[in-house]
Amino acid sequence: MAAEADLLVLGAGPAGLAAAWRAARRGQSVLVLERAENTGGMAASFEIAGMSVDYGSHRLSPATPPHILADLRALLGADLQTRYRTGRILLSDRWVTYPFKPRELAKALPRAPRTRVALDALSMLRPKAPDAAEASYADLMRAGFGPTLYQLVYEPYARKLWGVSGDELDADQARRKAGAPTAFAALTRAVRAGLAGESLAYLYPRRGFGQLTETLADAAITAGARIALGTTVERIELHEQGATVTAARSESHSAAAERAGRRSAEPWTNGGTVRAKHVFSTLPLPQLARLLVPSAPYEALAAASELRFRALLLVYAVHEGGRWSGHDVHYLPSPAAPVTRISEPANHRINPDDPSDRSVICFEIPCQVGDELWSADERQLADLVQRTVSACALPPLRLAWVQVKRLRHGYPVHNAGYRDHLAALESWIDTLPRLTTLGRQGLFTPDNVHHALDMGYQAADALGSDAFDHERWQASRREFTAHLIET
Repeated sequence: MAAEADLLVLGAGPAGLAAAWRAARRGQSVLVLERAENTGGMAASFEIAGMSVDYGSHRLSPATPPHILADLRALLGADLQTRYRTGRILLSDRWVTYPFKPRELAKALPRAPRTRVALDALSMLRPKAPDAAEASYADLMRAGFGPTLYQLVYEPYARKLWGVSGDELDADQARRKAGAPTAFAALTRAVRAGLAGESLAYLYPRRGFGQLTETLADAAITAGARIALGTTVERIELHEQGATVTAARSESHSAAAERAGRRSAEPWTNGGTVRAKHVFSTLPLPQLARLLVPSAPYEALAAASELRFRALLLVYAVHEGGRWSGHDVHYLPSPAAPVTRISEPANHRINPDDPSDRSVICFEIPCQVGDELWSADERQLADLVQRTVSACALPPLRLAWVQVKRLRHGYPVHNAGYRDHLAALESWIDTLPRLTTLGRQGLFTPDNVHHALDMGYQAADALGSDAFDHERWQASRREFTAHLIET
């Protein structure tokens, strides 16, 4: 027996859940299919050693659109806490507050780099933006922050995060992060925000970031949406009247749904077919291209194969003896260790239920699927994080054990030429009836959670009872290109 829905959402991350809730509240019948045994995607939380932890470091920005933030406050109440950043970054051999405080940054730099940074700053009083058509990430970051800071921070960080040098990355990778035609303007904006305290505030749920997406899923269900966990999409057939999607459910989905407190999306006990008027897909674009029927033309498949993702290892170290540090995040741009960011979830929140005799520390390690890091076992990764802690003058880690999560699609890589490949793939997808792609994977963009929520809302707003407003959605898509990425 086939299930039916006005809207079928593929993926229960922030974008998919936001779209499902908004559409269900407007009277649409909604079914969400999620391969994992829980909702939230990379914005989910799970438990290690009795403590809620996230997939890396997550925050909800106060820049969240006001109407979305009002909805989240209504759902989460006092559990949505206002917190202030306590992060720091390792420059040479000294830890410096991050986001940067100009005076502290100047004092922390050794004399020679400090002099060069000062000279760079003088030369940038009248910055000249590189030719947009030819510019790379390196060009924009050198032009904005100066060659010295670029060499100290942004070039090594680019190699670690995305696996290539800044010269091999598209300028979009800098623009989305910098938020200005040149990074100099972005630095000015960041300094002003820092002096006003604007860049330090963020929002975070009391029981872990996943509380946000779990609450959103519950709200969608209450509004009438159905969520099928442990469900893998196998085929998507599109036609002018709608879509027919075939999917299979894992044997363990019922138990997982019961543990998560989710209602069963019957008749989906054993999977099968869904007929829907419209499909919202948050799947990675290369994966989506392989599932569609009729199959993608050669040009689209070739373009999809050129879109690269950086994999991510998350090593969770259980630390005995209470809190490990007084900081929420540590950033490590140095190439000396493969770790890029270290976060301590308990420092993101105030939760009396967190255990007081231990903490869990998350070490983020970008890599490629199948490489030496990806294939390392827990013992090897425990040794790696201990060496990192020792080499970077961090507090001693009284390590009890580690747990590892491996994410195949950690970061989209905007390497040189990616725009042509993405445009070729999207130009074909845009011709397909009854299908809309959204979310950071569905649009191949490194957006933050509040951006993904905005995408979900705007996609649902473009969905009418009988048709999808493509012009409205394209206008929204243009807005998304102005999103500024926060780390």
